[in-house]
Amino acid sequence: METIVQAAAENSIGPDPTLLIVDDDGPFLRRLARAMEARGFAVEVAESVAEGIAKSRGNAPKYAVVDLRLGDGNGLDVIEVIRQRRQDTKVIVLTGYGNIATAVTAVKLGALDYLAKPADADDIFHALTQRPGEKAEVPENPMSADRVRWEHIQRVYEMCERNVSETARRLNMHRRTLQRILAKRAPK
Repeated sequence: METIVQAAAENSIGPDPTLLIVDDDGPFLRRLARAMEARGFAVEVAESVAEGIAKSRGNAPKYAVVDLRLGDGNGLDVIEVIRQRRQDTKVIVLTGYGNIATAVTAVKLGALDYLAKPADADDIFHALTQRPGEKAEVPENPMSADRVRWEHIQRVYEMCERNVSETARRLNMHRRTLQRILAKRAPK
């Protein structure tokens, strides 16, 4: 049974299975790399923008999964280098801080899809191997009101370059209240 699934995955991947995953979350990066190798990809990993750019310049991959926010910069820089070296690369952008402006920029740079973290390996595999014109499925459960509020606060926080005082001022919120919200995990 497993060889049938693996053969189907290899058919959807094509003859060039090279995949570059760029993410600064080490455990997530290793887990995703193992999952993608099990699906037939030849995986290379990078934990920073600099490492991702270096690996892209050396051998531009056919597939790429790039985190938007990395410790040393913006994942869009990696996508730009990949595009300079190879136009047919299928790129997926991952982010924990999704907003429309960065999604538009990622698509303009040639990203196929824009997935919010935590994304699972099946979602990423499907996004990488979707055929041109294939539409993504609409989620069954929309985000809760608490999650929408949290996402908005995160967008403003990132827009203010992680300055708590400026974010609180823009949101018309007390700084301590904002600090408590930022310290908590994202609601479901």
